[in-house]
Amino acid sequence: MELSERKSKILCLAVEEYIKDSSPITSNGVKASFDVSTATLRNELNALEAMGFLRQLHTSGGRIPTAQGYRYYVEHLLKNINATQNELEEVKDLISSRTNSLMEIVTGIANIVSKATNYPTVVIVNGLDNLVLNDFKIIPLLDEKCMVLIGTNSGYITNTLDVKATQENCNDASNYLTKYFRGETVGFMLENIDQIEIGMNNEIESFQNIVDNLISGIKKMNNRKLLNVHSGMAKLLESNDTKDAKKVIDLIEEEDKLVECLNIPKDSNNITIDVADDDNCSVVKAPITVRGSQLASIGVIGPQKMDYAGIASALKVVIDELEANKGE
Repeated sequence: MELSERKSKILCLAVEEYIKDSSPITSNGVKASFDVSTATLRNELNALEAMGFLRQLHTSGGRIPTAQGYRYYVEHLLKNINATQNELEEVKDLISSRTNSLMEIVTGIANIVSKATNYPTVVIVNGLDNLVLNDFKIIPLLDEKCMVLIGTNSGYITNTLDVKATQENCNDASNYLTKYFRGETVGFMLENIDQIEIGMNNEIESFQNIVDNLISGIKKMNNRKLLNVHSGMAKLLESNDTKDAKKVIDLIEEEDKLVECLNIPKDSNNITIDVADDDNCSVVKAPITVRGSQLASIGVIGPQKMDYAGIASALKVVIDELEANKGE
């Protein structure tokens, strides 16, 4: 629905003020921002209520935004997101580091966003299929385990194998996997490893157990969707609205619903905001694309009345920094 410039400004101000201090909007409350009479502002608020953007809690009281009002505000906000670089300076160092594993990068981003927004932040892994393999490093550990470093075009995947192996067998397995899968995707390796093993039994017999455990571990990682939930409940609990808090907690505890609400098309590079109706949670989400590969989705979960602008700004910083490091 198209709104006049004045109605649009009044509505956006009403939403921002209500998010900030939970105070219903009144004509006197917005008068300082407009060079018109109180009567004119009252008429505008009446019109916005009639159009479904605001509602009155009491006949003589002020108005608060409806779900439709929040959605209009969000659409307006998404056209004017201003990322504050100082807000998330840690992101640049985290993403540009060559020592961090992919999971460390992804969880680090989520932790930074959670601290910046004070809302629960969730990371959903989209799968490793499209990552291009560079090399394998398998290292025997003292407690009958092996550490695996899988180099990809987006950084390292790390995994620990419950298998006893000699240094020689680890080296042989590393060289074998690098030789046959350098330049291929993780998906290609998972689809073709059985066929390659059949033709190379003599070569890999001594380290067959390492390869089998490694492939099993990658398959588990590839199938796992929910990576982590970073608490960030402070802002939510500050509102003292136990009903809103319970909605968020209930959603976080249901993995299938979390995965569904954080789903983002693979070709999307934009921040998406799903505004809650009265019975659900709002979600501000964005893709995590590291050096050209979309690895995960990150979402900030909260009530209908949450700081959309601050959350979108935090995610905007992350997206901009990821994009800047796309080709590195």
